[in-house]
Amino acid sequence: MLSNNTFIEQFILFLHNPIFLSCLFSWFGAQFLKTAIKLIYGRIHSIKELFEVMVWRTGGMPSSHSALVTSLCTTIGFRHGIHSDIFVFAFCFFLVVVRDAFGVRRSSGLQAKKINEIGNSLSEKGIVENYKPMKEVDGHTPMEVLCGCIFGFLVGLSFSLLK
Repeated sequence: MLSNNTFIEQFILFLHNPIFLSCLFSWFGAQFLKTAIKLIYGRIHSIKELFEVMVWRTGGMPSSHSALVTSLCTTIGFRHGIHSDIFVFAFCFFLVVVRDAFGVRRSSGLQAKKINEIGNSLSEKGIVENYKPMKEVDGHTPMEVLCGCIFGFLVGLSFSLLK
């Protein structure tokens, strides 16, 4: 069991860890870029929506999921080598997340959108009563994922070189 001092020391070391900082910066950096892009194009209409996009909402340019896992992989690769077990683990995690970002999540979002169109149409015609729309999860286009990966690589490289 850790004493209070040891726990605090460990927590402070965790907060100063370049791998953690790289992931944190890439996630929030990508979310900030996504929010700025949506603001420029007039796609944010309230303060609540601004905070949702900045912190929580998925989809859009660039992919923050891709940025995070790419910076994780990059920073671990530089700090521990690409031959290390932890890099192999991070790389496999990267492959799953990136594939999910523009594959599975995008497909399920498009399917939910089409199901909602059909459900609303049937509801308007009186065929179905009280149709409740499904949540339409935004996935990413390949370009959004690629831009997230480039951003994450640059952030991971920066944290690796600036130790």
